Amino acid sequence: MKRVVLLKGGWSAEREVSLVSATACARALRDAGYEVVEFDVTRDLRDLLDILDPRPYAVFNALHGRFGEDGRMQGLLDILGVPYSHSGALASALAMNKEIAKRLFADADIPCPVGAVVRRDALLAGDVMERPYVVKPVEEGSSLGVHIVLEGQNAPPLDLADWAFGDEVMVERYIPGREITVAVMGDRPLGVTELRTNEGFYDYAAKYTEGRTNHLVPAPIHPDAYERAMDIAVRAHRTLGCRGVTRADLRYDDRAGEPGEMFLLEINTQPGMTPLSLVPEQAAYAGISFPELVSWMVENASCEG
Repeated sequence: MKRVVLLKGGWSAEREVSLVSATACARALRDAGYEVVEFDVTRDLRDLLDILDPRPYAVFNALHGRFGEDGRMQGLLDILGVPYSHSGALASALAMNKEIAKRLFADADIPCPVGAVVRRDALLAGDVMERPYVVKPVEEGSSLGVHIVLEGQNAPPLDLADWAFGDEVMVERYIPGREITVAVMGDRPLGVTELRTNEGFYDYAAKYTEGRTNHLVPAPIHPDAYERAMDIAVRAHRTLGCRGVTRADLRYDDRAGEPGEMFLLEINTQPGMTPLSLVPEQAAYAGISFPELVSWMVENASCEG
């Protein structure tokens, strides 16, 4: 039986999401016939080295957030020569840094919202672009810290009491319209989902609270827009050098009629695998069961060691 070490938890702001993802993935991997050893990652590298001895068939990386999907864990596994799921160290680091990723997407003619990184104190002093715009951390996932600054709001653009994401802030033009997401498996787009929520936008609570968001698969959008979304997702995956499974998040502005304009917001190299997550849902739409999906991820694990 092939031994798979499943990394989970960690100490990032997305720890709880990781634990839920890991539980689902561990169950599916066992159903697929793997021996699964679950490991809640700590800051003590000796514990990690112990769990990787003897060397497993592969590591399934179910970590989310910093130190799990930003290239650092991937780099360590590269050094150790242990194959792991999802993207490699460089692609993971590039995707996590929204500023650098946007530059690369621009060079590849992938449409993204106009934006810039500014100092936190500059944003606190007043608007740095015309409203409405979006404020987000430069390096976080799961929509943590993201909020929309609307016209007519009296509150400051940034609430220091709720901001724990550093001195640099990503500010982007707000794109009205629909929330769209596309999962890519290898070089294959699995489908297009439209996300409809009553929360104002698809924030952390909308993502991980049952009943707050409707997932429409396939997305009820113009066929040309559907194809455009899948093309952008695959090109973004390739532009950063991703491998395994990724998820591209987009906005679709169809106010002037369909087909409208599609904008890439970001690419997630380790998308959630919870019961409410989008990748397993799109895989099922494409005829791929959850055990088949995670098995594919294990069998396509690799490293750069």
